[in-house]
Amino acid sequence: MRIRTTFAAACAVGIALSFSVSAHAADGQFYYTYGDHQVGVLDSPQSQECITLPEVADQNVAPANAPFNATESAATVFTGPDCTGDYFTLRAQGKPASSRLLLRSVVFS
Repeated sequence: MRIRTTFAAACAVGIALSFSVSAHAADGQFYYTYGDHQVGVLDSPQSQECITLPEVADQNVAPANAPFNATESAATVFTGPDCTGDYFTLRAQGKPASSRLLLRSVVFS
């Protein structure tokens, strides 16, 4: 009986730890405009991981603009790829930003 109790407790701890160390996503969508008024979407992006927007990663291409953060996390957008350059933080579930706000990468808190 003691072995079963110990085994059950160990399983419960293992399950609890697996949930707490798993990677978190910023639930929701993050929208941005690029090119000739095309809209890009990141669906439930990974948190605390820099995401370079693939459509505008090349410095010879115009950056994306007018981001709209409809996720549950704050989003910090950067003017350069790999989360470099000037930055601006958008609130979670915020309003669409101006087309003057340019970006090539983003990280979610």
